[in-house]
Amino acid sequence: MASILKSLKVLADPNRVRILLVLQLEELSVAELQEILSMGQSRISTLLAQLKQARLVEDRRTGKSILYRFTAADFNTVLAEAAKEIPQAAEDAEAIKLALAKRKDRMRAYFDGLAGKFGRHYVPGRSWKGLAETLLALMPPLEVADLGAGEGTFSQLLARRAKHVIAIDNSEKMVEYGSDLARKHGIENLEYRRGDIEAVPIADESIDLAFFSQALHHAQHPARAVAEAWRILKPGGRIVVLDLVRHNFEEAREMYADLWLGFTEVEVRRFLEQAGFQNVETSVVHHEEEAPHFETMLALASKP
Repeated sequence: MASILKSLKVLADPNRVRILLVLQLEELSVAELQEILSMGQSRISTLLAQLKQARLVEDRRTGKSILYRFTAADFNTVLAEAAKEIPQAAEDAEAIKLALAKRKDRMRAYFDGLAGKFGRHYVPGRSWKGLAETLLALMPPLEVADLGAGEGTFSQLLARRAKHVIAIDNSEKMVEYGSDLARKHGIENLEYRRGDIEAVPIADESIDLAFFSQALHHAQHPARAVAEAWRILKPGGRIVVLDLVRHNFEEAREMYADLWLGFTEVEVRRFLEQAGFQNVETSVVHHEEEAPHFETMLALASKP
């Protein structure tokens, strides 16, 4: 009886219940639990220790990793009821699929290692700028929308290869500044328009590539902004989202006028899939070394 009461006490914490719910579905490492639950490593380790002590989970070593699994089948019914009261439960289940896909994606880890080495040691003529210029030169001539463009630095780079670029921003001063800069440098295929990324002043199905660069976290309703990108894209068109991974740096709201403290990969995938996009891919492409250690997520998808 004592063990049952102890187990029930452990289940009183919603975060411990979240861990048990995902471990019911799959054995997972601490790193994978971090990614799925958006919690810190120390917090997850503490919760796992409590669950192990209550004999609700156990661990096993496989290679260099330690995997945790749910072992209290008698509590399946209780957990099923508890899941109804955990708002994040459905999202956690979706996040497991993403975590398992990444587990299998050994090539991504390999290329992450290559990226970490690139530029670490000096080699004459090798630079990120040179690599970016090379990749930009390979881009075909497209109709591009830069949504939430700001002063349009990226729009100007895209205009070097794009057929036509429309830069959208809701700031009149940004639009004026960008337009003046484009005229000054003779960039004739770059057009600035003032507008909201949730109500884009662009015709239906007229764009090949819709791009959000650190803009989505400024949207009142990010899902609506993604739906607008769907509307303006031609069939076969693609969307690119670069944005911050969810973080806890609250000062960003005042410092950068951020409405959202980034997003999880699961959230961005949901925005894209609910809008109708297919072939959704997401990955974390950059980790800042300086505090508050922002991370950048890249998401790609296509309109059928």
